[in-house]
Amino acid sequence: MIYMLEDEQGIRDFVLYALRNSGMEAEGFETPGALREAMEKQLPELLLLDRMLPEEDGLTVLKKLRSAPETRKLPVIMLTAKDTELDKVEGLDSGADDYIAKPFGMRELMSRIKALLRRTADIPSESERLELAGLCIYPSKHEVFADGEKVALTLKEYDMLLLLVKNKGEVFSRDRLLREIWGYDFSGESRTVDVHIRTLRSKLGNCGELIQTIRGVGYKAGDGSDD
Repeated sequence: MIYMLEDEQGIRDFVLYALRNSGMEAEGFETPGALREAMEKQLPELLLLDRMLPEEDGLTVLKKLRSAPETRKLPVIMLTAKDTELDKVEGLDSGADDYIAKPFGMRELMSRIKALLRRTADIPSESERLELAGLCIYPSKHEVFADGEKVALTLKEYDMLLLLVKNKGEVFSRDRLLREIWGYDFSGESRTVDVHIRTLRSKLGNCGELIQTIRGVGYKAGDGSDD
């Protein structure tokens, strides 16, 4: 999936049409807020990012992506009318993988997209796979399979599951999960963890039983053999 953040509808529609016509899945967004909502549900393989946007500048969006663990390595191509050498250097130094000035040719754009995807492709190997009973996680791809079926998780659900499975058998208190997953500045309540655990178990089906409740303490991941 390729995401495009571009406030000019004509450009956005043209690029999305070209991507889909080339056999790629693509979605477009007009504002950074809309992009963030989409990323809470699914991370793309690559982002096409405009620089001059409503709400906040594209460079600010890029810096936020690079500061977050889940999007730190997300491939990003900036598409912008700001085409001076200084603009390009600023974009690349802020974390863009490539920088294309408008107007651009679609053949060049498609070629750059394919080249960047080739460079950043991660093919999960056996050593990059985490398994627990019927649960399988590919960290390099942010993919989760339960009993062979791919499961769509939010970022928080995925981060929590990965943390528990990586530390199989270790009990995590609700407060610790809040610190690890939501950060030290989170101002919500500990029941936030319970809500996410309940939803996570539901999405995992039978594998949801692997997320075990330790009464009066918190949660752990286990396959039953360590109880």
